[in-house]
Amino acid sequence: MRRLTFLLIFILCCAPTFGQKTATNYEAQARSIVNDLAARRFEQVVAHFSPEIAKVLDALALAAAWDGVIGQYGAFGSIERVEQEEKGGLQVVYLTTAFARGKLMLTMVFDSNGRVASFTATPPEARESWKPPEYAKADSFTERAVTITTGLWQLPGTLTIPSGAGPFPGVVLVHGSGPNDQDESIGPNKTFKDLAWGLASRGVAVLRYEKRTHKYGAKSSADPATLTVADETIDDARSAVALLAATQGVDPKRICVLGHSLGGYIAPRIATGNTKIAGLVLMAGNTRPVEDLVVEQIRYGVSLSGKVTPEGEKQIEAAEKEMGEWRNPDLKPGMTVHLLGAPVPASYVLDLRGYKPGETAAMLKIPILVLQGERDIQVRTADFEGWKKALSGHANATFKLYPALNHLFMPGTGPSSGSEYQKPNHVPKEVIDDIAAWIATNTMMK
Repeated sequence: MRRLTFLLIFILCCAPTFGQKTATNYEAQARSIVNDLAARRFEQVVAHFSPEIAKVLDALALAAAWDGVIGQYGAFGSIERVEQEEKGGLQVVYLTTAFARGKLMLTMVFDSNGRVASFTATPPEARESWKPPEYAKADSFTERAVTITTGLWQLPGTLTIPSGAGPFPGVVLVHGSGPNDQDESIGPNKTFKDLAWGLASRGVAVLRYEKRTHKYGAKSSADPATLTVADETIDDARSAVALLAATQGVDPKRICVLGHSLGGYIAPRIATGNTKIAGLVLMAGNTRPVEDLVVEQIRYGVSLSGKVTPEGEKQIEAAEKEMGEWRNPDLKPGMTVHLLGAPVPASYVLDLRGYKPGETAAMLKIPILVLQGERDIQVRTADFEGWKKALSGHANATFKLYPALNHLFMPGTGPSSGSEYQKPNHVPKEVIDDIAAWIATNTMMK
C-alpha cells in the first residue's frame, strides 16, 4: 500500500494555514533546520513545526525517519543550493543537499506564521513537471471540471471524455492509501493522469477526483475519532460512480471501477450491492491484511543498503509494536493506534477487521481484471496469487503480471525502491491497451 514507507516523504503533509506573509527569513530558517537534522537535534527541529504536524510527529519519529534517509543515502554532507518561491500564499524553500551516496531535494513549506507545514525529501529530479505520454492523443478527448458530492463533502474532480457523441464506457479511478490528489501524484509522476489520458484516447470516459482526506484532512468525518474506510474511500467512490452514470455521452450500463493499491483492496466492497458497477479493475490491490504488509515493507526498506543497521532494527521493532496495536483483540471504538508514528482512530482499523477482499470479490457477478507489477515492493506477488486463488472459480476473472513494473505501474530494472518513484516515468502503453481492451470486451453484455 502506497506511502507506508520508502517514498522519503518523512513528515506528514498537513493542511497549511493561509494568511499574510511575515518578515521571516525562510532560507535562513530552512538552513538552520537542516543543520539541526544533521546534528541530530531533533527536538529543535520539531520546535519549528506547525501545530498540525506537531500533533502527529514527535522527535523520536523524526529521528527514525532521518535514520531511514541516512541508511539509504549515506552520511549527510552539505547544502549545495537553496531556492525559494511563493505558492498560494505559502513560502516554499528547496534545498539541494549532498549525501555520501547521492543527492536529495529537501523541500520545506512555511505557513503564514513561519512554521513548517510540510517537509519532504526527494531526488532533485522530482521537481520536473509531468509531460503527457506519447500514447495520449490530446486532440481525441476533452476534460472538464466536476464535483463529487457525498453529504457535506464536495470533492473537485476531472472528467476526461472522448470526443464524439458516444455513448462511451466509463471508469472511476479510486486512490491508494494516503491523502492523494486526483492524479495520484508522487514527485513528477501521475499514475491516474496517465490512465485518464491514455484510456480516453482509446474511447473510455474517465472520472478522477481529489481524495476526501486530501481536501478535508482530519475533517473527513463528522467526528474525526470515528473515521472509517467508508468515510475515506467507499462513499465517495460510489458517489463518483453515480455521477459518471448520469453523465451525457457515457453508457450507464458500462461503468467500471479501477482501484489502485488501497483502492484495489477495497474495490470489492465498493461494488457490493451497487448495480451501477459493471466491472472491476484491481491494480496492485492487496489480499492480505494491512498490518502484515506494513511490517513486510519496513523489513524490505531497511535492508536495501545491505546489512540491517541497529537503527533499522529499531524501525522494524517500532512497526511490529504499532501493528500489534492494530491486531489487539480488545481494540474498541474511541481508542487510537499508530501507523509510522501517526495516530489512526481505532474505528478505521475495526472497519477493516475481518474484511476478506478475495472472498468478497468472489461473491460478485461482474467481470474482474487483476493487474500486478512483479517489481512491486509494497503489494507483492503473494497478494496477486491471493486474488488468483480466491477467484479461481470466477467465470469472468482475468489476471496479468507485468515483470518490469513497480507499485505505480511504471517500468524499471533491478531491485525496486521508493526513490525510483521520484524519477519521471509513465504507465506504459501496454497497460493502457490491456485495460481498454478488457473494458471493451467485458462490459458489452452488461
